[in-house]
Amino acid sequence: MELLDVLDENGNKIGVEERKTVHEKGLWHVHVGVWIMNQKGELLLQQRSGAKKVNPYKWTRTGGHVDSGEEPIEGIQREVEEEIGVKIPKDNFELIGIEKVENLNSNLNIVNKNFVYSYFAFVNYNLEDYKMQEDEACDLKYLTIEEMEEARKNKDENYTFPFWKEGKFEKTLDFLKSKRQSLENS
Repeated sequence: MELLDVLDENGNKIGVEERKTVHEKGLWHVHVGVWIMNQKGELLLQQRSGAKKVNPYKWTRTGGHVDSGEEPIEGIQREVEEEIGVKIPKDNFELIGIEKVENLNSNLNIVNKNFVYSYFAFVNYNLEDYKMQEDEACDLKYLTIEEMEEARKNKDENYTFPFWKEGKFEKTLDFLKSKRQSLENS
């Protein structure tokens, strides 16, 4: 049973519920995601397993729910280790920002109301260094920021990102480009 902290609309903890109940009732909770960049300035994406109820086989960044009593930084470190089999030290994660996101999936009767903590991390891993958790991911790939921009421009439905909307995604892209630039300058 997966327990999540329930938050009010301002992000204050008001209780604890099972994940299923949180989604059925549309309760606010914490989600984390990380943009992982390699030494070439490419971003790691994972393809969601076909066993996933929401967005099966779609490409996304690594992330997930923060368990009850867990801090967001602990949650992202755990999710990375569980889903792609590598341990990234907490000090390597940089918080990009926190967004309040609401999504409705009426087909599955799921209401997602999240405070999404977006992180960034540099790594020095090749694809063969990762070990995917099969019920979470079925494939991994590195792609350039430009390839991601092209997918968004073409409304490629093989990708799922919470900040695809105008304005928010540009801010993330600008941040990622600045990190890539710092790699090129070092």
